[in-house]
Amino acid sequence: MMSTRRPYPFPKLEGDGDFVGNRYEQQKAYGLPTHLAQKKDPWNRLSNTATLSSSRREVYHHDPEAPYDSLDFVLKTEYDHHKEFMKDKSATLIQPETIGKEHGRILKNRTVVLSPQDPKLGHPLRMATNPQKECLDSIDVPIEGCHTQTTNRGYSRKPDGGFFTS
Repeated sequence: MMSTRRPYPFPKLEGDGDFVGNRYEQQKAYGLPTHLAQKKDPWNRLSNTATLSSSRREVYHHDPEAPYDSLDFVLKTEYDHHKEFMKDKSATLIQPETIGKEHGRILKNRTVVLSPQDPKLGHPLRMATNPQKECLDSIDVPIEGCHTQTTNRGYSRKPDGGFFTS
């Protein structure tokens, strides 16, 4: 019969879980199954919104400003032969997008924040609109007051400057 006595007082090292403790806890299950979670935000929003690169890879994508061949690529460069004579080939092929000049193409998904411009005349011109649509057949629509039979041919005024109304 074997002795049950342990000669060493330290705990018996059997594996990682006993030596350090449980390092890896089981991951909690998700609240919804995958096919239902894909129909909610943000998963649905992210999967349905195309990025610029993914929209450019689509079959129906057409970029009218893209160069057709190497001649178009060279013609769109920033190189001016009269001002920059004898530059190396890498300097002659620099495009306006590389330098950061305005070129009219969207390269990244960034919104351009435009600052409000000052009005040209020093004050803003506003159109006054009536928020409520009035019926043209109504009697109350025309301007009330001065052109009635009780006034003197429709042009008489009160002493304080107002119009006579009936």
